Amino acid sequence: MEKAIEQFHTQFGFMPVIENKEKLPSVSSYIVCGMGGSNLAPGLIKMRLPEKNILSHRDYGLPPLPKEYFAQSLIIASSYSGNTEETIDSFKTAIRERLPVAVIATGGTLLSLARENAIPFVEMPDTGIQPRSALGYSLRALLVLMGEYHVLNETAQLTESLDTVELRRQGEALAERLTGKVPIIYSSTVNLPIAYNWKIKYNETGKIPSFYNVLPELNHNEMTGFDVTTTTRELSERFYFHFLMDPDDHPHIGKRMNALFDLFEVRQVHGEKIFLTGKNIFEKIFNSLVCADWAAFTTATKYGLDPEQVPMIEEFKKRISA
Repeated sequence: MEKAIEQFHTQFGFMPVIENKEKLPSVSSYIVCGMGGSNLAPGLIKMRLPEKNILSHRDYGLPPLPKEYFAQSLIIASSYSGNTEETIDSFKTAIRERLPVAVIATGGTLLSLARENAIPFVEMPDTGIQPRSALGYSLRALLVLMGEYHVLNETAQLTESLDTVELRRQGEALAERLTGKVPIIYSSTVNLPIAYNWKIKYNETGKIPSFYNVLPELNHNEMTGFDVTTTTRELSERFYFHFLMDPDDHPHIGKRMNALFDLFEVRQVHGEKIFLTGKNIFEKIFNSLVCADWAAFTTATKYGLDPEQVPMIEEFKKRISA
């Protein structure tokens, strides 16, 4: 895991190749079917291309949409291993319904099915890392299937611009402050994909509970759960809030972030502001997420846990396959 984070920036040098490209249809929308780390890229791409119709599906089968919607959509089955049960089911449903479909995987059943059915696919490098660590590969593979080569070129700059040494220092320092606490990530609605990624990294890599929410919605409900009193203080003491501050957010969101942070401070609810920085949207995204990687990695090691493997997920899979 440590090596995967150190070398993460190199993933943006990956040049995806579409096999069976001649069968790739021209469409106006995309439905990405995948679970866990294999379906994190669409949200981040949507931040860069908000005008694009991109839907993430995290379930069996296909989303309940009108036939007309499917007719203008490309279904992309994304599974790092190629063996994800739900994603294979989505792929088979698409084939059965004769819908346009493509595949992103390193191998496994999905890639075999794509080859057998002469379906367009992108084969990602199988470097032995966890799916959540392959976000650069999957993001670039998805951009190619969408035909967004200009955006693909933008991400290539990250091979040079990500300062993994400084981001490690920041992440390790954050993990020290987080010790003994449960992280809750707050962001603007626009930055929800970043907040969600932080939560996932703390869960899978850090092996700790973590949650997220967005402003302004949480100002109308969740924050009242931390209006600490003598009888409820013990419930709030375990949480450590991460306020993802973005200078590009709506000015009212920044005002709300600062006001809520101040209210929490008065109530002695712990947390800090984490500023999203970068020369462009992808630098802002991945500077933040690599910092999160190091914070989660350091958190796991501080608790004496393996930051890479996910034994509870493997145990769960055995139980449902019995």
